[in-house]
Amino acid sequence: MNSAQPIHPHHYVDDRPQEGIFRVHKNVYADPQVFELEIEHIFNKTWSFLGLTSQIPKAHDWISTYIARSPILITRDGSNEIKAFINACRHKGSQLTRTEKGNNKYHSCPYHGWVYGSNGKLADIKDKEHAQYAPAFDTESHDLIPIGKIAVYKGLIFGSLSPDVPELEDFLGELKFFIDLAMDQGEHGMEFIPGNIEFAYEGNWKLQLENGTDAYHLTSTHVGFLDLMAKRAMGQGNIEAKQFDWQKRFSQNGGDFQFENGHTLIWLNQAEVKKRPIYPSIEAIEKRLGKDKAQWMLKMRNMSIFPNLQIADSTSLLMRTFRPLAVNRTELRYWCLAPIGEPAAQRAWRLRQFEDFFNVSGLATPDDTITYETCQAGFESSKLDWLQGHARGMMSVQEGASETAKALGFSPRASVDAGFMVQSESSFHPIYREWARMMKAGVQGGKTYE
Repeated sequence: MNSAQPIHPHHYVDDRPQEGIFRVHKNVYADPQVFELEIEHIFNKTWSFLGLTSQIPKAHDWISTYIARSPILITRDGSNEIKAFINACRHKGSQLTRTEKGNNKYHSCPYHGWVYGSNGKLADIKDKEHAQYAPAFDTESHDLIPIGKIAVYKGLIFGSLSPDVPELEDFLGELKFFIDLAMDQGEHGMEFIPGNIEFAYEGNWKLQLENGTDAYHLTSTHVGFLDLMAKRAMGQGNIEAKQFDWQKRFSQNGGDFQFENGHTLIWLNQAEVKKRPIYPSIEAIEKRLGKDKAQWMLKMRNMSIFPNLQIADSTSLLMRTFRPLAVNRTELRYWCLAPIGEPAAQRAWRLRQFEDFFNVSGLATPDDTITYETCQAGFESSKLDWLQGHARGMMSVQEGASETAKALGFSPRASVDAGFMVQSESSFHPIYREWARMMKAGVQGGKTYE
């Protein structure tokens, strides 16, 4: 694969399910030209997660984030409307805000002092009365530039740089059932526990995208974590952390669901439901949402919302985003997600489980990020071409809804119902089918969404 040649997605994703073949070429992760096309044709043209409505509850609250390379400012204006703008002053392009959150009726650019309201409208140009601008200057808009589209689902704020995206609920599709299982856990909504984790690793962003629904790596990558959990199961160490007996998990049934638009999810029955932080609230949740949803909240569920949001409920409920910085560099952010008004004992319980596994200094996250970097090193070999890490479990995939999906009333694109030890890699398939579709539309000059 010569990166000087034009990019064609079929050169990188070999998808022939009738023949039992699904392969991804290592250049998907290693070619800088591919990376630039991803920024242009994926991240700049689809929905991205921006934040939670609970982060900006009051008028003039704001948070800042990114969509790939574009800095974004999300505000709640004086009319209580949520808006999103490019976080760049119209004067010289300086980022208007340099921190992550705050409450300001007005935002003053730290470079030349232009001022904008929380609604994005220009409020003042410093010393304009002495500026001697030409008349043409006043014919231009000086307001902040709004992004293409913004929408909210269950307290999750999404935005797109392009206006030509489907409605958010259509984009999320059948995955909404599982998003609801996370975002409806709190009667009064969900919030991030104060503090977040942010760091970078020297590897491609899709390594994290895959790993979020990869059951196969657990027993080899996280040996130290599993050894410690086994000791806790025997009463040794910090048993107050209420971690799980993973040997019991490995005997459970589970599976995955594949959705449209690149979304995917793996699930596993839970052998120790009483260790779940929401267990003391489960009767109240049943009364509010019904038994089926309450019982599924107790199961392990890891979902990926294409292209770069993951909600995982395998130990403690978390949200993770990852931002592509370069073909071989990715920024990760983690938050612990919890019901608003959760009792203090359950909050502490939740935090201990989160810190054990997912914290930057936890027992598992460093294992993963180091492995991403060793994968990226392997991609540099001229001898490595087609990877063999996307074929496991193909014989367990059935098109459409499994009996499990039918019982819950939703229709995924494909399903797997199997024991944990299958450790299927089929959950990666919707990711690369959507990747190939969007890249093909981009390089051929077609519409990303019809």
